[in-house]
Amino acid sequence: MPEDNLENTQSFPERNPLISKIVFIVSAVLCLTPLLSPPKALALGLILAQTTGHPFRQYNYQATQILLQVSVVGLGFGMNCIAAIHAGKEGILFSAVSILTTLLLGYVLGRALKIEPKTSHLISSGTAICGGSAIAAISKVLNTEEKQTSVALGTVFILNSIALFIFPLIGHALNLSQHQFGIWAAIAIHDTSSVVGASSKYGPEALQVATTVKLVRALWIVPLAIATSIIFRKRPSKIKIPYFIIYFIIAMIIGTYVSFISPAIPYITATAKIGLTLTLFLIGVGSSYKMLKSVGYKPLLQGIILWIFVSLTALWAVEKIL
Repeated sequence: MPEDNLENTQSFPERNPLISKIVFIVSAVLCLTPLLSPPKALALGLILAQTTGHPFRQYNYQATQILLQVSVVGLGFGMNCIAAIHAGKEGILFSAVSILTTLLLGYVLGRALKIEPKTSHLISSGTAICGGSAIAAISKVLNTEEKQTSVALGTVFILNSIALFIFPLIGHALNLSQHQFGIWAAIAIHDTSSVVGASSKYGPEALQVATTVKLVRALWIVPLAIATSIIFRKRPSKIKIPYFIIYFIIAMIIGTYVSFISPAIPYITATAKIGLTLTLFLIGVGSSYKMLKSVGYKPLLQGIILWIFVSLTALWAVEKIL
């Protein structure tokens, strides 16, 4: 998820603060209605980012983080604990193999394309685990410069946005089952927000499988951060552990075994899906033109090759094994 530390450049004609606020509020309200699906909300946000702009940019990153985590936990209430455990176990092997091979290939590509090592490692980390969250964590370990972080975030954000739109189309074209699509999306789509958005569009089982596998995958941030500090010979720094995953597990347990809450579950999950739609809108409108513009062709090429590799190998695996 892109961090909000870069300002958008001024659009033409010059942005009007009042108009920007009105358009933003109206668009945000639309995200609370059935009129906008998660992909459409992201697209709307991207359009506003480059036209009217984001009038509340200073609050965007924190609001997006909180809203995403709350929405994911809310979705947990509607998931069956036993089925989620099965999906999580199934996804562990896929995750381990894909993460290790992605990082190795990313290292080779970075050397071949002569990309600055820290930037290359950030792109590989974001592709291997969970997009912007992994990049944010690893960048703190490496003490990277703003440009290095923005290039990696921009690369992953561009590909992540494309995935949200095309993955459901590919899944239907190949007649993937919801279970297969859930595993595939969790492995091949970068950010948790887009994984949940794409899988929710595909179906309820796909949503459950994808969310569970993706969150299990996110835990790899911790060992990757430790390994990064050793390889790059950096002093161990405080690693941000995604504790909201624990709340997600608690929500699944409550939803599965606490019967009196059952009548409220449909309303909780419906609200969580609306929160996810709003999250993707905020991600889009919070995208920095400067950040996207800073992405050079070599980092983008590395990101594309890694993404295609992960997507195709994961697709082959789910079709052959599952």
